[in-house]
Amino acid sequence: MTHLVSEILVAPLDDLMAEARGLRRSHLVTYSPKVFIPLTTLCRDVCGYCTFARPPRRGERAYMPVDEVLEIARSGAAAGCTEALFTLGDKPELRYRAAREELADLGFGSTIEYLAYCAGRVLDETGLLPHLNPGVMSRQELELLRPVSASMGIMLETVSDRLSEKGGPHWASPDKAPAVRLETIRLAGELAIPFTSGILIGIGETRLERLEALSALRDLGEEHGHVGEVIVQNFRAKPGTRMAEHPDAAFDEQLWTIAAARVLLGSGWHLQAPPNLAYDNFPLLLDAGIDDWGGVSPVTIDHVNPEAPWPEVERLREATAARGLALAPRLPLYPEYVADLDRWVDPAVRPGVRRASDALGLAREDRWAPGEPVTVPFLVRRDALPLELTGDDLGPAELVRLFEARGSERERVFAAADRLRREVCGDEVTYVVTRNIQYTNVCYFKCGFCAFSKGKLAENLRGPAFLVPLDEIVRRSEEAWERGATEVCLQGGIHPAFTGDYYAAVVSAIRATLPDIHIHAFSALEVWQGAATLGLSLDEYLARLRDLGLDSLPGTAAEILDDEVRALICPDKVSTDQWLEVHDAAHRVGLRSNVTMMMGHVERPAHWANHILRTREQQLRSGGFTEFVPLPFVPMEAPMFLKGLARRGPTFGEALLVHAVARLALHPVITNIQVSWVKIGPDGVRQALAAGVNDLGGTLMNESISRAAGSEWGQELRPDQMEAVIRSAGRVPRQRTTTYGTPPAEQVERSFGAAPLSEPLNPPVREAGLRRPARLIRPGLVTTS
Repeated sequence: MTHLVSEILVAPLDDLMAEARGLRRSHLVTYSPKVFIPLTTLCRDVCGYCTFARPPRRGERAYMPVDEVLEIARSGAAAGCTEALFTLGDKPELRYRAAREELADLGFGSTIEYLAYCAGRVLDETGLLPHLNPGVMSRQELELLRPVSASMGIMLETVSDRLSEKGGPHWASPDKAPAVRLETIRLAGELAIPFTSGILIGIGETRLERLEALSALRDLGEEHGHVGEVIVQNFRAKPGTRMAEHPDAAFDEQLWTIAAARVLLGSGWHLQAPPNLAYDNFPLLLDAGIDDWGGVSPVTIDHVNPEAPWPEVERLREATAARGLALAPRLPLYPEYVADLDRWVDPAVRPGVRRASDALGLAREDRWAPGEPVTVPFLVRRDALPLELTGDDLGPAELVRLFEARGSERERVFAAADRLRREVCGDEVTYVVTRNIQYTNVCYFKCGFCAFSKGKLAENLRGPAFLVPLDEIVRRSEEAWERGATEVCLQGGIHPAFTGDYYAAVVSAIRATLPDIHIHAFSALEVWQGAATLGLSLDEYLARLRDLGLDSLPGTAAEILDDEVRALICPDKVSTDQWLEVHDAAHRVGLRSNVTMMMGHVERPAHWANHILRTREQQLRSGGFTEFVPLPFVPMEAPMFLKGLARRGPTFGEALLVHAVARLALHPVITNIQVSWVKIGPDGVRQALAAGVNDLGGTLMNESISRAAGSEWGQELRPDQMEAVIRSAGRVPRQRTTTYGTPPAEQVERSFGAAPLSEPLNPPVREAGLRRPARLIRPGLVTTS
C-alpha cells in the first residue's frame, strides 16, 4: 500500500473533499451533448445489477437497424449534439443463436463488425462523433473501430476477482474479469485511442479495492496517455435483478470516492460522476472535485439507468455557476487530444472533430459561423460587473485565461472592455468611406485559407482568373471619390509576373488623377515581394512608394503572428518577423498601418495571445499602428476547411472575446479596435460594440475576398446603413479618414445618397499578356534588409 493511499484511507471526508477541490485544474466544468444509441441489448454476461442486457425476445430484432440508428443520430444533430454514444452488450453472438443469425442476415460476422458499419454511417451522414462502448475488445477489433470513432471506453468497475465468484455481482460474466478489461484498456493505449474508463462503487467492494482500481487506471493512463477521463459511478439497485435488494451506494461513499480519485489521480485527469444518479444532490458532486458531468442528452434517455433522467442542461449550468465555475460543452474526446489529432485520431475522423470543435478543443457553443446570415446566439449584457484589468497586467498566461472565459466571467471581460472603450473613445463609433479594389485574383502563394486566389495551387475556385488594368483601377478610384470616399484600399493576389514596379505603377496612376484621396495599399507580403524583385531594402522600397503617393499599409497577411500556425496555413508566406519587419520599416519612413488577426482555423488561444503581444511590442517600438482588426475566418469555401483541415471559424463568443481582450491588452498603445461587418454581420456588430469596439472599418463599395470564402454579407454598407447600425446600438456615428481625422465636408455630403456603382471591369488575366519569370521569389530565399 502506497503512502498516498494510506493517507486517503484515513483522511476525514471534509478534508479530502477540500483537497480535491483545490486540485481541480480548470474553472470550466464540461459535459458532452450526446445521443444514446443502444445498438443491441443482448449480452453474453449476466451481471447481477444490470437491466440493460436482456435475452432475445420473440418478435424483436436482436440489433437496431441502421436506419433507426441514423434517425436517432440525425435527431441529435438537429438538437445540437456532437456525440453518438453507442452502448451494447459484450459479444452476444457467442451466446445467442438469434444474434448469430441476424448478423449473418445483415452480412456481418460479429457484433463489432456491425458496430463499425453503423458508426461509420453516423460519422459520414450526420457529423456526430461516435464514442463506442462495446465491452472487451481484441487488438484487431480496436483497430477495426478506430477509423469510425473519436473515442472508446470500457468501465473497469473493479480489480477485485472476489466479485466474480459464484453469487457475486460479476458471477458468470467472463467479460467482467478485471484482467481482460485491463488488457483492453492497455491495447487501446498502444493504439493511441482516447479512452474512457471508471469504477462502479457499492457492489460489495472495499474502499481499498476502489483505490486499487483507480491506481490501475492511473498506471495505464500514465504509461500511454490515453485515459481521458475516469468515471466514479454509484450503484443503484434495480427491480428484477439479482441485486434488487442490495442497498444503494451511500452518497457519502460516492463523495468520498470522487474526492479520493481526484487526490490519487491529481489535477491532470478528468473526473466524472453521472449527475442523474445523484438525483437532486448532483450539485454536491462538484464539491468532491469532478470537472465533468458526462454525457447529457436532449433527445434520448439513459438506457443503462432509465429510471434516472438527466438533469436539464440549464440546471447543470446553474449548479456549476453557483460554485464559481462555468459549464462548457465538450466533444467525446477531451481538448488535449483535439490539440494533437495526428496522434490520437484516425485521419477519417479528424475532419469531423475539427468541424465540431472550438479554439479550446471543446464543442462549439453554437451554430453561428462568420459570414452566415443567422441570428447571433446571445446578446452581451450591458449591466455586468467589469473585471479590473489593465494592459500591463496581461501576459501570455493571463490572456489565455481571458480567452477561456465563459458564462458570467465572459460577461465581465466584455464589460471591462466596454468600460475602457468608453473612457478612451467615448461613445463615438467611427467608419471610413472607402472602396476596396482587388486588382487580381491570381496568386502564386498557396495559403490554405484563401478562396479568393486563382492559380494551379488553388482548389474549389470561384469565377475566372482576372487582372484589372491600370485605367480601370483609376476609374474605380475616381468613382469612389465621386461617391464620397476619402480612401481606396488596394490589395490582391501576387501574380507570378508582378515586380515592385507594378505596385509603384498602381500608386502613380491613382495619384496622378486623384491628388487628395488616401491610398491605403499593399499587404506586407506584396511589399516584401515588391522590394525583393527589385533588389531594394524595405526602407528604400517603401520610401519610393511613399514618394509616389502611398499613404498607409493595410495590416493584412498577418493572419496569426506565430510561426507554428503560419507553417500550417501559409508556409511560403512572410514569417512573423518578416511581417513585423515590413511594418517597422513602413513606420520608419512615415507610413501608418494597421494590424489584423485572422482567427478560427487551426490556431489556439495561446497563439492569439502571442499575436497580441507581438503587436503590442511592435507598437511600443514604432508607434505606427492605427487600429487592431480581428478577422473571423470565413470557412465555407476555404480550401483547408473543405479538406477537413480547419475549424468552422470562431464561435460567436470567441469572436467577441478576441475584440474585448485586444481592447484590454493593447491599452494604451492602440486605442482603436475595429470589427469587420463583412465577417460578423450587422447583428454581430451591435454586440461587438458592447465588447470594446469603437470602429466599423470601411463601407467597402466592393468586397471580393470574404465573398469568395462564402460570406453572405453584402459588398457595401452605405453610410446611411452604417450609421443606422451604430445608432441602433445606442452609439454616435462619425465618419473618419484613414488616420482618424475629419474628412472634408463635401466628401461626407457626397457619401450619402451616392449613385449606384458602375459594373466593374475584370478582364481575363490572359489578356494582359504577362509572362511568368524563370524563378519565383519567396520569403526566406532573399534578404531585403
